[in-house]
This record gives sequence, C-alpha cells and structure tokens, in this order.
Amino acid sequence: MDNAGKEREAVQLMAEAEKRVKASHSFLRGLFGGNTRIEEACEMYTRAANMFKMAKNWSGIHLSSSAAGNAFCQAAKLHMQLQSKHDSATSFVDAGNAYKKADPQEAINCLNAAIDIYTDMGRFTIAAKHHITIAEIYETELVDIEKAIAHYEQSADYYKGEESNSSANKCLLKVAAYAAQLEQYQKAIEIFEQVGASAMDNPLLRYSAKDYFFKAALCHLTVDELNAKLALEKYEEMFPAFTDSRECKLLKKLLEAHEEQNSEAYTEAVKEFDSISRLDQWLTTMLLRIKKSIQGDGEGDGDLK
Repeated sequence: MDNAGKEREAVQLMAEAEKRVKASHSFLRGLFGGNTRIEEACEMYTRAANMFKMAKNWSGIHLSSSAAGNAFCQAAKLHMQLQSKHDSATSFVDAGNAYKKADPQEAINCLNAAIDIYTDMGRFTIAAKHHITIAEIYETELVDIEKAIAHYEQSADYYKGEESNSSANKCLLKVAAYAAQLEQYQKAIEIFEQVGASAMDNPLLRYSAKDYFFKAALCHLTVDELNAKLALEKYEEMFPAFTDSRECKLLKKLLEAHEEQNSEAYTEAVKEFDSISRLDQWLTTMLLRIKKSIQGDGEGDGDLK
C-alpha cells in the first residue's frame, strides 16, 4: 500500500473508531458490550495513528504527525475510561512523541498527562524520564530555558527519591549549566559543588570532580575575585588531586591576571589551555564574561584569541 493509501485507511479507521465510541454510549449497547466497543475503538485509534506515522512522506511530516498524535491521544483517553492506566500512559507518551515536531506544546501536554498517571502509579523513574523529554522540547523547540530548568529539577527530584543518584546528577548538571548562563551563579555553584563532592567519593567518577570544581570556581570568578580565591583554596583542601590538574593551574593564572587587570595574560592562559583541552561553548561564554570584567565595561575586543 502506498503512502496515500495508508493515509486514507487511517482516516477510515478514525471514523470507524468514532462510530464504535458513539455506539457504546447508547443505553442498550452500554448494558450489553459497551466496553468491548471501547476496546475495539482503542485498537482502531492506535492502528490509525501508526498508519498516519507511516504516511508522513505523502502528506508532509507535520500534518501526519499531528494526525498520529491526535489518534494516540484518543486511544489514551479511552484506555483511561477502561481503567487501563498503563496503556493510557503509553498512548499519551506515543502521542507526545508524534506531536514533538508538529506541535511541541501539545507534545508537552500529552507527556504531562502520562507523567500524572505514572506518578499516581508510583512509577517515578519513568516519570523522571518523561520530564527530561519535556525539558529537551523546551530547550530545542520552544527555547524556554527557565521551563527546561524546572523540568530537569523535577526529574532530578524523582531520580533522587528512587536512589538513582547518577541520573539525578546528570539532570542537576544541566540545571547548573543553564543557571550560570542565566547569571544565577549561586545556584550553579551549589550544584557544581554538590556533584563534585559526590563524584570525589566515587572511584569511578573521581576524575570528573575536577571539572565540576573548575566550573564552580569560574562562576565564583564571574561574580567576585576574593570569593573565587577562597573557593579555590577550599576545593584544593577537599580534593588534593585537584591541585595538579590543568584546570586548577588555569584558575590560578586567571586569578592572577584578574588581580593585575592584565587581559593579555588572561588571554594567553586561556589560549594555552585551549590548545590541549578544547573549550566548549559554555566554558567559552563564562571565560569571556570574566575577561570583560578585566577589560572594563564593554572595552576590548570581547574575544579569547
């Protein structure tokens, strides 16, 4: 069957499912086999949704994704009517995934509906996973970082409650990175320090602790030179291995350049570090913010090269 044929069949299945639902509402049918008709309608909506997904090349991805999302959503509501909570949540997740590109806000609504069911069932790890999906939609499709942060935080809370500390920390590191971008430095510092201390005590994660203390110190330096110095001393005392790291050596050079208001020395230290360990976008942004405080308000070339 070609894609146009799949689309037509999907539309027919939707109409047939709707008839089944209406028939189940009549008094006599409700007494004799109403649930059977609802179950049949559920199956038809799900088949229609999958047909719409397969037909996406024919009618355009957005149109067919919306149609698939709507069909999954109808199935989810009927599953709930039948008291099939798990099937309802699964259909809401399928609806959310179908809606992602076509209608991000509707995708979020469906995923939130699934989360409500999973939390009601005590399935917090699955709920946490779907909070991450919502956070990613806010990051990439709707570009609302504050809301993305809120969902990463909720996900971290659920993971912590289930003793999944590694998954919780991954979410918290996302929160810290975005908090720093939004200049919520104290929040970022607290998370980087917390995750750094946790990694420090784990032989498998110990090596990554230096990265978190490095990021925490950069957040400090963005705000206040003295606090950055004190923080660096604290991190070296907590985690002696940090002292010999390239990150710690760079921080000391940056502090010295900042104290002397020497932007050339600052840039040279960053270039030397970058030649061995490439700076990512987040580090580049933070280092530029610190450099601007050396150069004065808006002076200089605003570059690290």
